[in-house]
Amino acid sequence: MSTMTALRPQQLISELQSHGFRLEGLPEDIHSRRGGAGPSDHAAVVIEGRPVMIPIHTGRALNSPYQASLPDADGRATIRRDGHTVTRIAFARPPRFYRLQTLDGVPYSQIATLHSTDVLATTVLQTCIRYQSRTKSCQFCSIGQSLAAGRTVARKTPEQLAEVARAAVLLDGVRHMVMTTGTPPTPDRGALLMCESAEAIRAAVDLPLQAQFEPPDEFAWFRRVHDAGVDSLGMHLEVVTPALRQRIMPGKAGIPVERYDEAFAAAVEVFGRGQVSTYILAGLGDSREAILDTCRRLVDLGVYPFVVPFVPISGTPLEDHPAPDAAFMDAVLAPLADMLHQGGLSAGAMKAGCGKCGACSALSSYEARE
Repeated sequence: MSTMTALRPQQLISELQSHGFRLEGLPEDIHSRRGGAGPSDHAAVVIEGRPVMIPIHTGRALNSPYQASLPDADGRATIRRDGHTVTRIAFARPPRFYRLQTLDGVPYSQIATLHSTDVLATTVLQTCIRYQSRTKSCQFCSIGQSLAAGRTVARKTPEQLAEVARAAVLLDGVRHMVMTTGTPPTPDRGALLMCESAEAIRAAVDLPLQAQFEPPDEFAWFRRVHDAGVDSLGMHLEVVTPALRQRIMPGKAGIPVERYDEAFAAAVEVFGRGQVSTYILAGLGDSREAILDTCRRLVDLGVYPFVVPFVPISGTPLEDHPAPDAAFMDAVLAPLADMLHQGGLSAGAMKAGCGKCGACSALSSYEARE
């Protein structure tokens, strides 16, 4: 079989994350997930030694020009386009801790999930004040889907999280953990939940933690969360242009970008440069220039801007919105990697979190390029 002209690794990752790939039949022994808090509708694969999340359950993936062969006994498969071999991948296997359940019968997989190959993730509170109304909710969000489908529980207790985290470390070699949350109707915006969860987890196992929540009313929460055992913090802008924020995330847009900047500055004072991050979804309408201008400001503040390609999730208002193409991602991520280098920030230096994992974007591959 002939081989296509090789793409650079970072271009290949962006290309596959834009299009996804087709897989005829879905073997039960590969690690993928549907719905819920992101990354959703993806499979965890390894490309040239790098863990990457690739869409396989989305509408676009079902019509992708890329097709994966069925994996062999070792989980390895070949990706082809137009009959030409593009690359070879390895599928991540479902983790061992998924086979267990709590004493009261809750499967561990409903408490926390494996993201990528070595990152444990949980949505501590699977409900959100914004999700209750589609006039206020983030139009890309599917936080309620896995709850409605019975694949998770609404509230994970600190004891449950500690139990599952310990098992994930012992059985599957998990190296860090991400805790996110739907926004509760309280001024702390979920910070209290993070404190309670972190204290229990760190008492049970030595596992670096990232907490993710919206800017709280009082920035003193950053110190409380840090002292509870959280190593890094995520506060996610997702969209950077104010008018676009109002249209796509009308409830969350009530917290202006300026307030986020104030919160970022306060959080960096507690966690340090490079240990505070934000998620930016490329492809929702923000221009390249708007994203890079925002990233430049964030890097100056000491915040790691984790820019990922938007992946439409089935069942959301934006399920038919196109993902950005690889050329757009290249035009954003290449200069962003230079910006990060100049600012002394890197995915590798982050103690825990989405940016450290890096599997939802090619950004860390751009950082690592020679």
